[in-house]
Amino acid sequence: MSGIDDLDPVLIHHIVNTLGWPGLRPLQERAIDPLLAGEDAVLLAPTAGGKTEAASFPLLSRMTAERWSGTSVLYVCPLKALLNNLLPRLETYTGWLGRTAALWHGDIKATARKRILTGRPDILLTTPESLEAMLVSANVDHRSFFAGLKAIVVDEVHAFAGDDRGWHLLAVLERMQRIVGRPIQRVGLSATVGNPAELLHWLQGAEVGKRPARVVAPHLGDRPVSGSASVPPGDIQLDYVGSLENAATVIAALHRGEKRLVFCESRRLVEELGEKLRAKGVTTFLSHASLSADERRRAEEAFAEARDCVIVSTSTLELGIDVGDLDRVIQIDAPATVASFLQRLGRTGRRPGSTRNCLFLTLDESGLLAAAALLLQWSRGWVEPVVAPPEPRHIVAQQILALCLQEHQVGDRLWQEWWAGLAPFGQSAEPIVRHLVDEGYLDQDGGMLFIGPEAERRFGHRHFMNLTAVFTAAPEFTVLSGLTEIGRTDPSLLTESVQGPRRLLLAGRSWQVTYIDWNRRRCFVEPVDSGGKAKWSGVGFIRPTSYELTRAARDVLLGTDPQVQLTGRSRGCLSEARHRLLEYVRPAGTLVVREPNDDVRWWTWAGHRANATLAATLGNLADPAQRINDCWIRLSTDLTPPVWKQTVADAASRLCLPAVHEQALKGLKFSTALPRRLAEATLAARLADLEGAAAALKEPVRFSTVAD
Repeated sequence: MSGIDDLDPVLIHHIVNTLGWPGLRPLQERAIDPLLAGEDAVLLAPTAGGKTEAASFPLLSRMTAERWSGTSVLYVCPLKALLNNLLPRLETYTGWLGRTAALWHGDIKATARKRILTGRPDILLTTPESLEAMLVSANVDHRSFFAGLKAIVVDEVHAFAGDDRGWHLLAVLERMQRIVGRPIQRVGLSATVGNPAELLHWLQGAEVGKRPARVVAPHLGDRPVSGSASVPPGDIQLDYVGSLENAATVIAALHRGEKRLVFCESRRLVEELGEKLRAKGVTTFLSHASLSADERRRAEEAFAEARDCVIVSTSTLELGIDVGDLDRVIQIDAPATVASFLQRLGRTGRRPGSTRNCLFLTLDESGLLAAAALLLQWSRGWVEPVVAPPEPRHIVAQQILALCLQEHQVGDRLWQEWWAGLAPFGQSAEPIVRHLVDEGYLDQDGGMLFIGPEAERRFGHRHFMNLTAVFTAAPEFTVLSGLTEIGRTDPSLLTESVQGPRRLLLAGRSWQVTYIDWNRRRCFVEPVDSGGKAKWSGVGFIRPTSYELTRAARDVLLGTDPQVQLTGRSRGCLSEARHRLLEYVRPAGTLVVREPNDDVRWWTWAGHRANATLAATLGNLADPAQRINDCWIRLSTDLTPPVWKQTVADAASRLCLPAVHEQALKGLKFSTALPRRLAEATLAARLADLEGAAAALKEPVRFSTVAD
């Protein structure tokens, strides 16, 4: 077993004398052996577990021992802000060995990029989108620049693996490996997940089974169990406050003199809470994706240097961006996942002698129930497995176009080789290639494929920059006060009918609109005292609640409390919810309930995706006009137990995928580059939960009627 003595002697000297560390943390010790041996690995630890050093110290030692030259290590992150935050540390570590690190993403100026291309830093910090932009850029000789590439570190790898950016990253990595002509060591850094071994296999892509690999997770005894995780100790409290105004009152009154990070689940709530806190005299800063980069940076820097203050944020501050030494984390309602809660909890308790803590302030009954369900699952030691979205055909279309842009032309029988058998970029993608040719996205001549006029028209703006971004962003207007960009707002706020002056709420302040430049999508504002409104309407669909969390909500209603501190207000509200919903929950099955108004509902408690699958499977038995939710499905009013029995007898063996709405297709970027049926099939597979639906169908069903 390798240990600290196997690292480069200069590194050891600085770890002891410059950093003043008495030794390495368990993760850092255990990562040395596999990384020095060139193995692929996932390094698993709670937030602030020293993962960056666990990856960089062994790789830097190899860099010196094996005399790597040029850009030999890529450090990939999901957020530009996280890269900005990491750069000083990696510059320090590389500097100890006479090496260099540099930053490359969309905010880096052209002059800095030119220095990077000529200087070739040993470690390049970047995003997958910027990495692909380098591959397709006419200004980057990517074969020469990446000739010395040996390893890639993927920070917050779980954040990639759970959505389409993960498929995009894997596909770009396979193209990189073909360019350099050898396997690239892959090291993923992750917070606690429910399936670390599967996450490692995902990261290996087409190399899985071909290269040695291991999960390094000392806090789990190096024996990760799928679907479970250790529960870190902490001071967790669940409160019910009933409104955002009351939440602001509680935050203003509690923990004075401390630094508090408050998480909200929408940008609108961030803005409204920020405004209310400032009105109560609380020093408040804001952070969310629709604020300008300068506005967010100023807020985060000011917050890091202050003491008695609050920063209100969406998930933008959930990942490992350093905002100084936090005292408290406060959560408004509940995050979408246990994994997200673990990330947020890990922002506290970093000082010696301090405890990890989180105060939940719930605004209504549904928020309280969601928070209680999440905390119940957490207290059981459960965390979501990270699962890649199924059937990413739109990413396949994007990658084929990007490859043709990168290589200028590709053999119409050779394109599959670029992804080395990584599913689904192989033979199954041939219908997509044919569609791209038929629709003019690709031209075909002499057995070669190259970019066609339709791709130029749809994606060619600004040197095909739109082709490297996987997500479709909702159209927003840039808001400017003089020459200063404040952020971006939803265009509907600029078009809806209002009485009196039009006012916006942005950066926690109210602004009056003075001029709108419709052609350039800009609006100019000046500050006012109050009256601003915040609104953003996303493209696509809201992230639904899972089968497991919805079933945990049922357990809460049946009387199980999470193992956290519940305030008297939260206990009172839970008691009322349990009494009100008593007739809709049962511990060992589901209920079909007929209401006094003859409304018939099947209370499945199976989650949004499972219910969407069940509604599609039941056909005419389910109300086709209903809006699917987590808890129940509306059924035909003439339903009888015999009809039910006959319908569901074989339903589990013929589960149907949900129908796809046009608006959801618009949120699937590059869906226009797919045949309509394949775009719909892709989304339908993502809207479904076949396992949850099958489990609900197998449970016994009881019919009941609610009396007036």
